[in-house]
Amino acid sequence: MALARAERLTFAYPEARAPALRDVSLELEPGEVVAVLGPSGSGKSTLLRAFAGLVPHFHGGRFEGRVEVAGRDTRSVRPAELAGTVASVFQDPEEQIVLSLVIREIAFGLENVGTAPEEILSRAHEALAAVGSEHLADRAVAELSGGELQRVCLASAVALRPKLLLLDEPTSQLDPGSADAFIEHVAGLGIAVLVSDHRPRRILEHADRVVFLERGRVVLDTAVPAAKTWLGENRPAWLGAATNGRATVQAERVCRLDSVQFAYRAGLPVVDGVDLELHRGEIVVLVGANGTGKTTIAKLAAGLLTPDSGTADLRGRAGMLLQDPTRYSIRERADEEVAVGVHGDRARARKALGTLGLGGMEGRHPRDLSSGERERLALASVLVIDPDLLVLDEPTRGVDPQRKAELAQLLHAGSERRATLVVTHDEDFARAVADRSVLLGQETILV
Repeated sequence: MALARAERLTFAYPEARAPALRDVSLELEPGEVVAVLGPSGSGKSTLLRAFAGLVPHFHGGRFEGRVEVAGRDTRSVRPAELAGTVASVFQDPEEQIVLSLVIREIAFGLENVGTAPEEILSRAHEALAAVGSEHLADRAVAELSGGELQRVCLASAVALRPKLLLLDEPTSQLDPGSADAFIEHVAGLGIAVLVSDHRPRRILEHADRVVFLERGRVVLDTAVPAAKTWLGENRPAWLGAATNGRATVQAERVCRLDSVQFAYRAGLPVVDGVDLELHRGEIVVLVGANGTGKTTIAKLAAGLLTPDSGTADLRGRAGMLLQDPTRYSIRERADEEVAVGVHGDRARARKALGTLGLGGMEGRHPRDLSSGERERLALASVLVIDPDLLVLDEPTRGVDPQRKAELAQLLHAGSERRATLVVTHDEDFARAVADRSVLLGQETILV
């Protein structure tokens, strides 16, 4: 008997022009790991929300068909009543955090599902260890990097020991080692897992089945070997990115960090003794484990932070795409959002939106866009100013493989006009764009 099923599910968000899901039927067996793939805006997140009961109870909208989890109809059961049976980790971990200390955050969910008090702390520590984050137990949430925060949310879900685990881009901010360890752990839990990921190579190694969505419809539902064959013939970008083999010519230096040190708290430097040069015409990729200071270095290069010691020299104008760009949206329309950096020039903003594949979405509210579309909107807001230094922090978060390939081409096409620094855990994207890679070591020293 299926643990969860959707029968002819059609759903449209309030005021949406078209349904996010169209006539979707899907069954999940106990212990089955199912990968949900598809372009940005194809309905993957909506499908996960439907199995969590958040669609329609939290989001509202028009709901047709039926969704059952453990024999319970989600139309008549509130999401809170499914807690413990279903656990979710969504694309924006910042929006899931409630408490200020990591161990209390993990314990909070266990308390809410009625876990025996004497078991709570041991299960919280066990879950943190499972995602390689036991050392974060006593850390303040506000001090965590994006990747560390994502692992805390993953630990909170794993701690509940659910029958169905719903994961939306669960490794988007994790370094490769952490991502491998987490996926292996999840696959070994013996529970049903429905996981959406735009870096599918790793997921496909552990999944039993693949569901591919396009425009809200299921176009493929089959076992992994057959799915790989179909992807190779019809959607090859989902099986890996090409390697960058272009020759580059470095022009003048745009940015230089010389023996830079920076600490958010006195005596605890996040970066220490960092040297880095960025030249016009090259794309430099900064890689390394979570919490080793990559985002801090990016902010120092862009002039958003001032080093405590050493020097940071920037020649020209910098533009930076930050992690979770939705938090920085300040306008009601997409074209107005992009036009902020060019003194309200909406014609120029619309041109930038078209370049990023967002033509026709000029009047949409930024928060009504999918995660991948919001990432591209934020990128348009940065590119429109034509910066001398372009800094991108996890630019492929929520972006499907085809759009990643287009983004790589876009960065290459304009690279001679600027220096580009990319912070990413996306190995395929890094190989596709990098002219030079810089590894940030465990002790926050560039090697």
